[in-house]
Amino acid sequence: MSVRPAVHLAIPVDDLDAARRFYGGVLGLAEGRSTGHWVDWDLHGHQLVTHVVPGGPVSTGSSSVDGQAVPIPHFGLLLSTEDFHALADRLRAAGTDFVIEPCLRFRDEPAEQWTMFLHDPAGNALEFKAFRDESKVFAR
Repeated sequence: MSVRPAVHLAIPVDDLDAARRFYGGVLGLAEGRSTGHWVDWDLHGHQLVTHVVPGGPVSTGSSSVDGQAVPIPHFGLLLSTEDFHALADRLRAAGTDFVIEPCLRFRDEPAEQWTMFLHDPAGNALEFKAFRDESKVFAR
């Protein structure tokens, strides 16, 4: 475990087996503790918990970012460029239907980044991204 703070995020799912196939199988996250109605996942040092909630998540809409409709709410990770492209390849190989295909956003701007959006089997929106220059994550 890192010495930096880590995020704890609990999300709704409607099927733990489907969550296991996606988070454990497709994303390759290590499974931690679990019961019959929740599972802990190691999301690169962050604690992601999938809780069974009848009906799963509720989407509230989208927001335009660099000309694309980004699903809201969403969560994800900032990855290295190498890890981003490896994950994109892994997701393509798994037959993932992307909301936004892996692409380069904010080209030639301080916050230039690779990004992709997808849904887990329950409908939770996820974004994975990689900044050209990680020191520019909060650049204005």
